[in-house]
Amino acid sequence: MMTEERTNGYKSGSTLEKVLATGHFAVTGELGPPQGADPEEVIHKAKLLTGIVDGVNITDNQTAVARMSSIASGVLAMREGLEPVVQMTCRDRNRIAIQADLLGAYALGMRNLLCLTGDHQSFGNHPTSKNVHDLDSVQLIRMVKDMRDDGVFQCGDAIKAGKPCFFIGAAANPFGDPFDFRPYRLAKKIAAGVDFIQTQLIYDIPRFREYMKRVVDMGLHEKVYIMAGVGPLKSVGMTRYMRDKVPGMIVRDEYVDRMSAAADGIPEDDKKARRDARRQEGIKICIEQIQELREIEGVAGVHIMAVEWEAAVKPIVEGAGLLPRPEVE
Repeated sequence: MMTEERTNGYKSGSTLEKVLATGHFAVTGELGPPQGADPEEVIHKAKLLTGIVDGVNITDNQTAVARMSSIASGVLAMREGLEPVVQMTCRDRNRIAIQADLLGAYALGMRNLLCLTGDHQSFGNHPTSKNVHDLDSVQLIRMVKDMRDDGVFQCGDAIKAGKPCFFIGAAANPFGDPFDFRPYRLAKKIAAGVDFIQTQLIYDIPRFREYMKRVVDMGLHEKVYIMAGVGPLKSVGMTRYMRDKVPGMIVRDEYVDRMSAAADGIPEDDKKARRDARRQEGIKICIEQIQELREIEGVAGVHIMAVEWEAAVKPIVEGAGLLPRPEVE
């Protein structure tokens, strides 16, 4: 009863949960903590996103690079009026440490959680460090759900001083191989107790439509809120790299062609103008993608990944007709 009073009948009472539960098209962003202890970088980024998104992912040592903790960064973001979506990876902590951090995060005001396996440490700046992977992302989802709904730790012991009531999220890659298996992977996370999903970046909307049709045919869209992942392209090189080098990602050639053509007519020596033209084209593409994704059955919102380019989020959300954001009680 105390939990229901505290969350007003919702699972967590977070703004993001209320926006989705009341049928609004949700918008989340992303904020990467700094590789240092200065809070000003987090504060600066937070100011660019406040009032623009319903929640902001605070990444957890993304790309396996040591950074300010996602929980500490989330507290700083909250002070600027942002609602954090704290990321928690299985790479760096065992189940004892994860549960301890979850209790602390909830006590500090965090209400949204994204459960991730985590990038392998070989990709980061400590490649010889040991990973943990005591749990995987599906097991983590289940553990957090049991803590919230049943008030028990993963070992079965009762939580004695207040349950952490998180709105539980996870990631999904609609394009990974084998493609036909992807909806079943999503179904496993739903069975474990996930409340919302943020997909990896989408640069092949026809293929994503095919994925979502399978999801809808299985009725999964009625059991979880699915937020489609988008991100503004910055350069031709970035676009080609994602198309040719990033496993599990499909980038249609038309985006490479559009980014290449964006600087046509601008002198080669005017590098700033050429860069700006391509960035504006990247924003335009992202807006068009959001407008297309809104029409796909089962898509409940978008997750905009513009890490280290937070200034692009406002023109994207505004251009897609998603401002002002809804006010929910």
